[in-house]
Amino acid sequence: MLDIVIRIVINAIALIAAVYLVPRVGFDGSLIELGAIAAVFGLINAYLRPIVKAFSLPLNLFAFGLVGLVINTLLVLLLALIGGQLNLGFTLAGWPPGNIDLDVIVAALLTGIVVSIVSTVLAMIKIVTPRM
Repeated sequence: MLDIVIRIVINAIALIAAVYLVPRVGFDGSLIELGAIAAVFGLINAYLRPIVKAFSLPLNLFAFGLVGLVINTLLVLLLALIGGQLNLGFTLAGWPPGNIDLDVIVAALLTGIVVSIVSTVLAMIKIVTPRM
């Protein structure tokens, strides 16, 4: 149970970093909404990511791992869509609502990269710290 809470906190910190570092990514909610959006992102990463990665393994081997960027982008787009449906305040270049255009895709791609880097660094720090 503690591991899930730690993953949600890591996702929240990574999303905050993405909101501050990536242009056109916005979050205008409260801390509770941030926790909710991080929990949704944690659930997406925990349950949907392994399935998508398993199905894309042959293509990923052929494309030398670049499919992972596409998967991250699609999962961030899904997060923004779910966040828009739940009114959690997470937007990518003003989407949702409206149409997905190049600005939205670029914002999702950069958000996926930032979230991956920040969550990897934070997970490494969590592993390195001594357990009590």
